[in-house]
This record gives sequence, structure tokens and C-alpha cells, in this order.
Amino acid sequence: MSFLHRLVATTDVDKLRGQAAKRELNRSLTAKDLVAIGLGSMIGGGIFTTIGTGVHGAGPAVIISYLFAGLTAFFAALCYAELGAMVPIAGSAYTYAYATLGKLVAWIIGFALLFEYGISAAPVAQQFSAALQDAVRTFGVALPAWAQTSNLVMHGAWWRLDLIDFAHSQYDVTAAVFVLVLSGLLSLGIRESASANNAFVILKVSALFVFIIAGVTLFHAANLHDFNPHGWGSLSPFGGAVEADQPYGIIPISAYVFFSYIGFDAATTTAEECKNPQRDVPLGVIGALGIGTLIYCATAIVLVGAVPWAKVPDKDPLLFALAPLHQPILAWVITVGVIAGTTSVALSSMLGQTRIFYVMARDRMLPPICAKIHPRYKTPVAATMLTGIAISFLALIVPLNALLNLVNIGTLIAFIVVCFGVLFLRRYKPNLRRPFRVPFVPLFPILGILFAGFLAIFGLSRATWIWFGLALLIGLVFFFSYGFWRSDPDAVEAVQDMP
Repeated sequence: MSFLHRLVATTDVDKLRGQAAKRELNRSLTAKDLVAIGLGSMIGGGIFTTIGTGVHGAGPAVIISYLFAGLTAFFAALCYAELGAMVPIAGSAYTYAYATLGKLVAWIIGFALLFEYGISAAPVAQQFSAALQDAVRTFGVALPAWAQTSNLVMHGAWWRLDLIDFAHSQYDVTAAVFVLVLSGLLSLGIRESASANNAFVILKVSALFVFIIAGVTLFHAANLHDFNPHGWGSLSPFGGAVEADQPYGIIPISAYVFFSYIGFDAATTTAEECKNPQRDVPLGVIGALGIGTLIYCATAIVLVGAVPWAKVPDKDPLLFALAPLHQPILAWVITVGVIAGTTSVALSSMLGQTRIFYVMARDRMLPPICAKIHPRYKTPVAATMLTGIAISFLALIVPLNALLNLVNIGTLIAFIVVCFGVLFLRRYKPNLRRPFRVPFVPLFPILGILFAGFLAIFGLSRATWIWFGLALLIGLVFFFSYGFWRSDPDAVEAVQDMP
């Protein structure tokens, strides 16, 4: 097989479908179930993590930022739904790409998903850390200043590791330990049951509803004055949010709060278990995105109506807004919602990342140790713990804003490839069976590519692109050194659900 043929080699879609059918999963899910799954994965660390910085950077116009980010997610979600219904196998967009677009594209998608699933757990863990520290501080317990948050101090260029000032740096110890604990639980086979997941969803959504209802009593229309104080942003390529500083403008803030929408694609991975995937998948995806967007926008508008936008803090903005009510119970409800939301999202993100590593190792894209199942716990312990150690290190030293931007760029790149995949397959493999079809093709996939590309180019900084490019280069070196030669699409067996 030639070099070019190896790059574009694909697995067989019909073979994967046949293997999936042997699992005989119970087709019991409805559109309402998919909405709950999407909301459970989407709402959590994102809204609590980004809204303070979002309001500070866009003023009351942050509502437009949330709407623009939601519209970008909407077009990509439809494309996820089509591919997910075509190839209902574990591995998310990586499996879709390997089955349809080829080995190289599959690797790039798998690499981008590392940012969406793996790295995204780090900022969520930092938000959990902040909420937990605030809670225990009410009892007079506080960590040393150096152990409360992450901030690696450097006196020079980023490549000069010898210029790191460890003595004056800060480390988020709680976030790092939190990630390691979750890794241990996942290694032991402890997963969220349906009832536990529903409880988490109820807690975190209820916390936001409590804030909206209580915050309305503090709403003053005068606080909405100067609705768009910072305009649309610089609108120059790679001139968006700077990792260490506050981003300003609607577009940079749209790219920043885009983190709030990550996770909706969990609803698209259950097409094989839907009673009517042609109907339930799009309704579930659109319903989750629609409800989530309404909750986000309502939360944002109540926040800027209750507090002058310039006074909204980056940290704990919801608690700050409700402080004038002098109701400690409200503060505890919000805190419990943050803790429940961040725990469930971090757990599902890490579980999703280990699943993707597991699938890639089964395809021989990664070393076989990542697919090795523990004989007692029936989980990929090595992949889980290696993932946990890497994420905990990021949560320990990398500031929140830098992590969010890295997550967003990886997810936006994945969205672009998924949208392109739909266009490619409609053109070159029109006869494939599609239980769900994206409407208005090619318009909607093209809009998904344009919106995601626009946010990535004009909303994120040059430094974010440099870091992503360097990481991708390292990933490609590994691919051409290992996975390119060892993986064989014709030998790939269908991936079963992880134990």
C-alpha cells in the first residue's frame, strides 16, 4: 500500500454497523432522554467558569456572545448527529473520521478531542477547587496562598524553562488532587448511574434557576446602560483573548464562553439506542442546545441587571450578585450547584477521554497499553491513570484562561472537520445509509465551518494558536512514527463499549 493510500485508508462502515448490531442494545431512549443527556454534559463547569470574565469583557452584550457561540454549536451539532447515526460506535468523532475520511484525518480529530475531553477537565477541576475552598473558608479553613490557585511565574520567554520562578508561583493543589481522585474512581470501575446523573443535572440546573428567580428581585434596567461597551473586539486575525489577561469584545468573549457549550455531542453518541434516531437525535441535540442557551442568556442578563457590569467579578459572580439579599441559604444552593456540576462534567470528560484513547489503541494508533483492561476492575487502568496524571499537572500550574482557550481551539477545530466530513461524504459517498440527515446541505455544514473558523481565527489569540500548532506538530511526529505504520483499517475489529 502506497504512502498516500495509507493516509486516506478507512475502516468499513458496513462492518462497523454489523458489529454494532450484534450488541443488540435496547432501543429505549427518546428525545427527552437525549435532552437530559446533553444538558447533563453541557451545563456545569462552563457557565460557572466563564460568565464572570464574559460579563467583564463584553458588558451586557455578553448575551450576544452566548447566542453566537450557541449558533456555532448548533450547526456542528447537526453534523455530529448525521455522522453519529451513520456510525453508532464508541469513539465519538474520531471513529466517524476513521470510518469515512481516513487515517490521517482520524488522528487529527482524535488529537483535537484530547483538548475537548481531556484538557477540558482541568479548568472544570479548578472551578471545583474554587467553590470548595470558598465553602470551607466559611468555617475558617483556608489553604496557604501558594496552594489556592494556579499561576506559573516566568521571568522570560516561555521556552526558557530555567527561568520559571517556582518560589513565587502558585499551585492549585485542590484541583490536582480532585482530578487524581476521579481517575482512581474511574479506574476502579465506579461510574455515574442514571439516577446519580439525573441528580447532578437537577442540582446544577436548579442552582441556576434559583439564581435567576432570586436575581430578578435585584434587577435594575439602568444597569444595562452602555450595552456594548467594548464593541465587537479587535476583529484582526489571531487578535482575540490573551491567556493571561482579560479578553474584550463580543467576538473574543464568544470564543471564550464557547467552553460552556462543550459536551452537547454526548447526546449524538446514543443514536443506536434511540427508538427513532431520525427524529430523536436532532430533537435531543437541538433541545439541549436551545434550553442550555436560554438558561445561559437568562443567567447573564439577570447578572448584569442585578449588578453594574463593571463591578461583576471574574470569581464567584453569582454569589456576589446575590449578596445584597443577605440569604446564606442562596449562597449554599449556588455553591452546591457548582460543586455538583463541576464534578459530573469533569468525570464525564475524563471518562470520554479514556474511551477515545481506548478506541485509538484498539485501532493501533496508540500503544496497546492504553487498551489493556485490568483483569479485576475491567477498566483501562493505565490509560485512565496516565490521563489523570497529565490533567492534574495542567490543573496544578496552568492558569484558568489559558486552559479555556486551549480547550476551545481544539473543539472548534474538531467541529470544522466534522462539518467538512458531512460535505465530503454527501459528495463522494452519497449512497451510504443515513438515519438522520443534516437539513439544507451544503448550507448548514458550510455555516458550521465558517462560524467555527471565525471564532477560532478572530476570537482566539496568536499564542493559543502557537501552542496548539506546536502540540499538533508533536502529535503528528508521533503519528508518523507509530500509528501510521502499525494501524491497519482492514484488521480493525469493531470497538465494544468499555467495561
